[in-house]
Amino acid sequence: MTLNFDLWVDRSHSDSVKWNKYHNQDVIPLWVADTDFTAPPQVIKELQQRVAEGVFGYGFTPPELTELVVARMAERYDWQIQPDWIVWLPGLVCGLNVAVRANVTPEQTSLMPLPMYPPFIQAAESEGRQYKAIAVKQQQQRWVADFTSAQSQLDGRESLLMLCNPYNPGGTVYRREELLEQQAFAKRHNLVVCSDEIHCDLILEPGLKHIPFASLNEDAAQRSITLIAPSKTFNLAGLGASMAIIPNPQLRRKFLETSKGIVPHVNILAFVAATAAYRDGDEWLSAQLDYLRDNRELVTRRINAMPGLNMVAPEGTYLGWIDASALPVTDPYRFFVDAGVGFTSGAEFGEPKFVRINFGCQRALLEKALDRMDVALRALAD
Repeated sequence: MTLNFDLWVDRSHSDSVKWNKYHNQDVIPLWVADTDFTAPPQVIKELQQRVAEGVFGYGFTPPELTELVVARMAERYDWQIQPDWIVWLPGLVCGLNVAVRANVTPEQTSLMPLPMYPPFIQAAESEGRQYKAIAVKQQQQRWVADFTSAQSQLDGRESLLMLCNPYNPGGTVYRREELLEQQAFAKRHNLVVCSDEIHCDLILEPGLKHIPFASLNEDAAQRSITLIAPSKTFNLAGLGASMAIIPNPQLRRKFLETSKGIVPHVNILAFVAATAAYRDGDEWLSAQLDYLRDNRELVTRRINAMPGLNMVAPEGTYLGWIDASALPVTDPYRFFVDAGVGFTSGAEFGEPKFVRINFGCQRALLEKALDRMDVALRALAD
């Protein structure tokens, strides 16, 4: 199979959210978490075949897809799951919201590391709810949540711990001992754990392996809601096939009851794409990871050579968390937009002096964006 991740697909005149944000502006969009890579060839082929049928009535989850997910969790992550643990969703964000609404009353609170992917915050604040932040600190070139310091702010009203592994925005891939610390914390305070593991297949650091929170031990399994999807892995985000894996039947029943009449069924084309990706996409994924590792090296090296910027090399995801607090500017996000580079503002994550870069794009485009940053920072220093 010949795979070319340098292939340019012009999305600027399409329905792309990523490219339309700066429509008719000379701004390179490196923000929302989808890549500019064409999906695996077998995904495209099977979607074309399904569309050619010409009838798009109601569908059901393909049994093959369920079998593929069960096998994938066992083979890649040593996690033995049962088919009936899987709840299919049209997206992970609605899963975050259902997890909150099913497990947090208006009088209770959620806990989460901060900064955090913005939909976590939005879900935790739904219908007037509140959340408490667990501080994230940089330790040995990794972003790590400080659960020890979180103890002092607890008052017994906490009911849900929201985690993200690999961590978005920092790219940390949690080690087993760190996950066990999180599990012990959750057990001590009787918390349900909602773990977003959508980037689990995108491990960039050699020698590291994703460990699902629920796979740690039986206690972790019985208090867990794991959110996962092929969307980031295979660039299928616009199709929307995601899942919650919930071993505990009581938690699963509450999740389903909360979803009823609100969360729609998964799109039939999304099921086709997910099945093809999980069955035939791993060669494509391996090639993509090689390409992303080279992009990560380029971004980390060049950004850390720029005055006023610092970025820890992400261990997973295709997202980098850039510390721009040393820049003499009020709003780093706006500064770089004016320079022709569109990041995600750190303010959305709770850190306005940071920006998040998406380096899941063609290398030539990434180099062009980095050159624009260099020019703007030199002008700022003059």
